[in-house]
Amino acid sequence: MSIQFDKIYDVVIVGGGPVGMGLAIELGQRGISVAVAEKYPTLHHVPKGQNLTQRTVEHFHFWGCEAELRSARTVPTDYGIGGMTSYDTLLSGYHYDWLQRHLVRPYYYTDNERLPQYATEQVLRDRATEIPTVDIDYGWSAEGVTQNSDTATVSLRARDGGEVRELTGRYLVGADGSHSTVREVAGITQTKVEHDKKMVLLVFRSTDLHELLKRYPDKQFYCVLKPEMQGYWMFFGRVDLGTTWFFHAPVPADTTKENFDFKAYVETAVGAEIDVEFDYVGFWDLRFAIADNYRAGRVFVAGDAAHSHPPYGGYGINTGFEDARNLGWKLAAVLQGWGSDALLDSYDVERRPVFASTADNFIERFIHEDRDFLNRHNPDTDEPAFRHAWDTRNEGSAEVMAFEPNYDGSPIVAGHVDATPGALGSHEFRARAGHHLAPRTLGDGSNAYHRLGPDFTLFALGHCAAEAAVFRAAANRLGMTLHVVKDTGGEARQDWQAGLVLVRPDQYVAWAGDSANGNAQAILSRAVAED
Repeated sequence: MSIQFDKIYDVVIVGGGPVGMGLAIELGQRGISVAVAEKYPTLHHVPKGQNLTQRTVEHFHFWGCEAELRSARTVPTDYGIGGMTSYDTLLSGYHYDWLQRHLVRPYYYTDNERLPQYATEQVLRDRATEIPTVDIDYGWSAEGVTQNSDTATVSLRARDGGEVRELTGRYLVGADGSHSTVREVAGITQTKVEHDKKMVLLVFRSTDLHELLKRYPDKQFYCVLKPEMQGYWMFFGRVDLGTTWFFHAPVPADTTKENFDFKAYVETAVGAEIDVEFDYVGFWDLRFAIADNYRAGRVFVAGDAAHSHPPYGGYGINTGFEDARNLGWKLAAVLQGWGSDALLDSYDVERRPVFASTADNFIERFIHEDRDFLNRHNPDTDEPAFRHAWDTRNEGSAEVMAFEPNYDGSPIVAGHVDATPGALGSHEFRARAGHHLAPRTLGDGSNAYHRLGPDFTLFALGHCAAEAAVFRAAANRLGMTLHVVKDTGGEARQDWQAGLVLVRPDQYVAWAGDSANGNAQAILSRAVAED
């Protein structure tokens, strides 16, 4: 349904890209009235944001469109979605598997996926239109924001004709990209780290490249580490199987579409002459940016409006989707009367450090570590030493195993008081406060993820089931819905190492233990930031 401009919505979302639509679905499925104003009526066809983690596909499962996402894949489902890193050129003979996400598969409910962002966005647009509480209009750009103690209003200008309309909600979310108007007019400042690198993004067709890379089956993205690039990547990705590719790499600052030989540049990364037909040539500046606060009163920012970084490792779109899950249940809790305003503050407290950690401990670190490696090792001067260093530098796929976004140290989870939320962690089956719940089998043979409720869920396993009634009574006093699962425990009881596990609506553990020791109400109050 189109937006009703004379209506006060629960939440207004400016920006109908993947994060905005994901948030709309999250809220709409909870019965929250949502208006989404999106600038572009049609989807772009630049294939960015392709790698989706297992955690992201969990979101699509809970949004009711996992099957549709997998059906939208542009490469056949029987072809793998792995990555590879090569030295100097794709064909140099020095290569290793990269971003081996299958290593962490047991800790998540779903498999990962890979498809162009525009295909992902279409799945989300289609799903959002199925939800009766979500209204969407295309062709509107934000110009100004005002707010009072009860509502926030955005002024929107139509792309055709210049008509200006106002749209009001009890809360407003800017998911309108890295150049977010909502962020700027709401007075939310940014901290930027510039790398003074101009990057090119090419979309091209080449059957020759497909034939050359048949020697590396089941690979869909390829990172080339060329010594003269000083740690900055030359990066290829498949769009479909056999024809279309994207490529990004540093270029001189004065590069234009007209003064640079892009075909020759691609070939220096491939290591061979190939047929190339360009469909798109664009440029972007390599920088890191993070909003200094994700909230200003009744206005929030999410996705690229809150944080942006180079598209290294596929972290951007996955981080944005996690913003939507985190903010969505908290807005719903407040609008439904069982969450506090302090719960909304926890969105910034939890999500902003995770992005900062992702940028520092993964993306920026990649650049520095690759640069240092290339400066230390050279196959032309000592091939055996280089070969050993190269073949062992990614043993264990450390970057995948260590990327475990968590909220340990958040004020609304019972974690470690001296911890800070971040992206650096470890994958464990143990139920840990502030960490993602690992799916395990219950005593009745069902997967624990099949038993999760839409709000908070308490697993009460084995002899600990006797405390379920105490938690249920405490939830009733707080006005919150608590789904209780009583079970003998099975694999879950053993691997979670706890008989009582309180799980948030976003599948993160709020608290775990074998007894509440009479503190059930305090545990639940903390989880929703109630005094």
